[in-house]
Amino acid sequence: MGADLVMLLTVFVLAIFVGFEIITKVPPTLHTPLMSGSNAISGITVVGALLVAGRGETTWSTVLGFLAILFATINVVGGFLVSHRMLEMFKKKG
Repeated sequence: MGADLVMLLTVFVLAIFVGFEIITKVPPTLHTPLMSGSNAISGITVVGALLVAGRGETTWSTVLGFLAILFATINVVGGFLVSHRMLEMFKKKG
């Protein structure tokens, strides 16, 4: 059990470093398309969290599933609002 936890934490920390390096190297012109893609991934997360919360196997899994639904939904809505605002900047005024 302890070795599995160390391995999972190692992968998590490495994913944080890799993600940070990738995101800081993205040019500003690609931020809106990448945000739209991440919104789609978060939508998939919402569906998975609904499945976990809906099964109701344990109280703990239901609570974690609900929190996943809450946070993924906030991420999707916030991402769409930011994408919409960024796209409004490119419209011609007239």
